[in-house]
Amino acid sequence: MPAMADTHLMTIPGQVNPVPVARDITPRADGRVDLLGLPKKRITELFADAGLDAKQAKLRAKQVFHWLYHRGETEFSAMTDIGKTMRPWLEERFVVGRPDVVEAQHSSDGTRKWLLRTPDGHDYEMVFIPDADRGTLCISSQVGCTLNCTFCHTGTMRLVRNLTPGEIVGQVMLARDALGEWPKGRMDIAEEEDEAEYRADGRLLTNIVLMGMGEPLYNFDNVRDAMKLVMDGEGLGLSRRRITLSTSGVVPAMARCGDEIGVNLAVSLHAVRKEVRDEIVPLNRKYGIEELLAACAAYPRASNSRRITFEYVMLRDKNDSDDDARELVRLLKKYDLPAKVNLIPFNPWAGAPYECSAPDRIRSFSNIIFEAGISAPVRTPRGRDIDAACGQLKTAAEKKSRAQLRREAEEEAASAPAG
Repeated sequence: MPAMADTHLMTIPGQVNPVPVARDITPRADGRVDLLGLPKKRITELFADAGLDAKQAKLRAKQVFHWLYHRGETEFSAMTDIGKTMRPWLEERFVVGRPDVVEAQHSSDGTRKWLLRTPDGHDYEMVFIPDADRGTLCISSQVGCTLNCTFCHTGTMRLVRNLTPGEIVGQVMLARDALGEWPKGRMDIAEEEDEAEYRADGRLLTNIVLMGMGEPLYNFDNVRDAMKLVMDGEGLGLSRRRITLSTSGVVPAMARCGDEIGVNLAVSLHAVRKEVRDEIVPLNRKYGIEELLAACAAYPRASNSRRITFEYVMLRDKNDSDDDARELVRLLKKYDLPAKVNLIPFNPWAGAPYECSAPDRIRSFSNIIFEAGISAPVRTPRGRDIDAACGQLKTAAEKKSRAQLRREAEEEAASAPAG
């Protein structure tokens, strides 16, 4: 696997703040600059640095930004409202990238998984989960993870580096490509777009969750910048109410997340007793349960209409007793939290130190929480036939030959709807 010299491995273990890689663009071997993941202001600066005067740079940046994020276009030659002489100039210096697909899989239940590769040769994942009333894209924020949560397969992988804004937003772009969801219409025939021509046909991708590989709040700036593009009305235009960021409890960054990103919050709680959470979510030794819940109570924008979701993986004889359920209720009531509890049946992986709780144990746990007036649905396991748990696709892919992976990726691309 190729690795460029600028890639820095993050060797710092969990329970400390990892040092981020300070860059917003991954360098390319051909010297061109990838515009994906950059805001309009940054694109304007790059165009000016490349030789356009200030007025031209601003105009071209506005046009390119629209084509990138609103239309999903990757070829400058197709940007029909940009002058024909300007398009080759852009192609020479810039590129609109997409994550490199190593493997794409479809589950029998409609779940889709992609194993993606960065330009410097590191793998990460995303998952699309369709439901009757929504389609949720689960995206990654880091290559690997630093938190070492013992129930999580990704936690067994070394943290390599933060994903750039382009690599984060690129997952959303790639999903829209695969689902054929970019607006239809032409840009070269009128100054004002005709709404009858310019439309999105029945969006399948309605929600985004930052619940893939990595701890989003340990890659705060890049996650924030990527989500701003996703929420930008002139960009991908997804409401902040449809985006959820999941954290294991990086308390100092939680208020900042509410203020600067403003999306829904999910917290990987998974246990209510100190000794158990210390074991399965080691970050608890740095930011304890009470400190975490106090930060949740203070989270900006939390309300009954925008409840905080608490993720709770069900582990047999570890965190699944009726006493655990009653303690969870007590804590949520103590901090007066507008909460929903997602109960997640544990999805085993080879070498995992835990087993999933029995179905009747999960039901009993859920009932105690429901009876206290707090929603506690049991999440339906999805995509088990394609190793749907975070980190499993990467493991399965490593067993396949490169030729086989390339063939499968080409077949997936050929079957994607045109749009």
